Amino acid sequence: MGNTRLLIVEDDVDIASMLRIYFSGLDYEVDIAQCGSDALEKTKQVPPHLIILDIMLPDIDGYEVCRALRTNLRTSHIPVIFLTQKDERSDKLQGLELGADDYITKPFDVDELKLRVQGALRRAQRESLTDPKSGLPAGRLIEEQLRRIIRTQEWALMDVRINHFDSFGDVYGFVAADDVLRYTAMLLGEIVDELGTSADFIGHTGGDHFVIITGQSTAEKMRNRLKDRFAAEILTHYSFLDRDQGFIKVDRPDGVSHKIPFMTVSTGIVSPAEQYFADIREITEMAAESRRQDATTAAV
Repeated sequence: MGNTRLLIVEDDVDIASMLRIYFSGLDYEVDIAQCGSDALEKTKQVPPHLIILDIMLPDIDGYEVCRALRTNLRTSHIPVIFLTQKDERSDKLQGLELGADDYITKPFDVDELKLRVQGALRRAQRESLTDPKSGLPAGRLIEEQLRRIIRTQEWALMDVRINHFDSFGDVYGFVAADDVLRYTAMLLGEIVDELGTSADFIGHTGGDHFVIITGQSTAEKMRNRLKDRFAAEILTHYSFLDRDQGFIKVDRPDGVSHKIPFMTVSTGIVSPAEQYFADIREITEMAAESRRQDATTAAV
């Protein structure tokens, strides 16, 4: 379960601590929020793979938290398991109607909760709902958004790729590479928060490849901000020696050591203002071509 992130929203300190210890012992990354507003902020900053959500919270209740999660495109995919003292059928139905994935009543068997968590995560992965590394929407959810926007106007699709990511992973290992993916997902979220709206969508198609769906008027601003911030902040992922020399060395199968530049991002932008798209395949192909042109321009 390494790198699978759980957010536990629970104002009872004893229960929250018990769940943190239990799930951390199962190799989950566990974060705690003691109120609903804190949960929404944490979810926006670093999307968890699953949320265990108490209904009775000191500020806004769990129903309102779930409603806010489900009405925001950036968090609507995250599985939610309600954890509550309420055992009325109407309460359970209300939670499920809001889009909760499961419901468990206090006092609960922690082993049963573990099985429910594992089941919800397996369903999300099987249905290609989230990328296992970033926690962002993936697969089917990205396709659904593309099918939605092709029937509308005023949108822009940003195709984002990390250059030299594979070489970085070859030198620094998969743990450091996964950290870069999580950092990139967090950076995209911060930029969308700053320049976009709650209707914007961020997806992770896999590996070093991400997408953003935003408005036509904001896409270029997002691209510029992303390039500037990524270039400045990615250096923290390199060793002092590599930062000092300005590159990393990668040994190729031919026995020759190659100098590889630091990672950058290339971003392609397409929108219906530029051309008509007959299907989503055309959108993704044109976005990829625009991104390749951006990478070529940056390399010159």
